[in-house]
Amino acid sequence: QVQVVESGGGLVQAGGSRRLSCSVSGRPFSLHTRAWFRQAPGKERDFVAAIRWNDGTSTYANSVKGRFTVSRDTSKNTMYLQMNNLRPEDTAKYYCAVGLEVRRPQLHYAYDDWGRGTQVTVSS
Repeated sequence: QVQVVESGGGLVQAGGSRRLSCSVSGRPFSLHTRAWFRQAPGKERDFVAAIRWNDGTSTYANSVKGRFTVSRDTSKNTMYLQMNNLRPEDTAKYYCAVGLEVRRPQLHYAYDDWGRGTQVTVSS
């Protein structure tokens, strides 16, 4: 069984930075995609960024391009989300998702396994 665990959330001031981590354990696989989604209270879960594990190809939502960077450390089996120049509208619970043969990484139903999320709060 795959286990997905996010960490790194917290309170940060607007303009600040934060790095999230996503570790995955359980069934080993090499060809998969990992993604970050976020959900604010009362809103839908939105795509943030994704990375293809075998070659590091990344995709971003327009709202975070130029501010967020997704990366991976294959030796640690961990994905990261470096968030810079944070804004109050980035406040949300951030979720890590893992999927096989993901053709449209922006769609939440493309992913099979999810973590419980980590809260990021940006104060103005």
